[in-house]
Amino acid sequence: MSATPCRSCGQRGFCDCGLRIVNCRMTTQELKDRTFKFGIRIVRAVEALPRGDISRTLGGQLLRAGTSVGANYRAAAHAKSRADFIAKLGIVEEECDEASYWMEVIVALKLLKKTRLESLRREADELLAIVVASIKTARPPRRR
Repeated sequence: MSATPCRSCGQRGFCDCGLRIVNCRMTTQELKDRTFKFGIRIVRAVEALPRGDISRTLGGQLLRAGTSVGANYRAAAHAKSRADFIAKLGIVEEECDEASYWMEVIVALKLLKKTRLESLRREADELLAIVVASIKTARPPRRR
């Protein structure tokens, strides 16, 4: 195992950011790309929903939450301070979790098959873990 810390969570060796990858070193640009691709996949999933009022409403919620993950991460990457960075990552965390919730509702209502959203939900979970670990790493240590 390498002694280089993960850029997402700061751990050495096995990464603790939700990705079970040895020596995970995700750059800001890589995470921007990953959250952008997540948003595109969300759009494709919403397009696959059947036509109807319920699908339109739930799809709209999923679309807003899922596409805002990348937009808000991009804003966090340009934060003016550590506090601003942490606050903006908090928004990313909320939106990612909300997107996961709407996917659960869509599957529970059988509007899309579980297998259709399985990979997307797993990606939401991984992104959420990365963001939470990043928030923990960015917070200043507590004084005793």
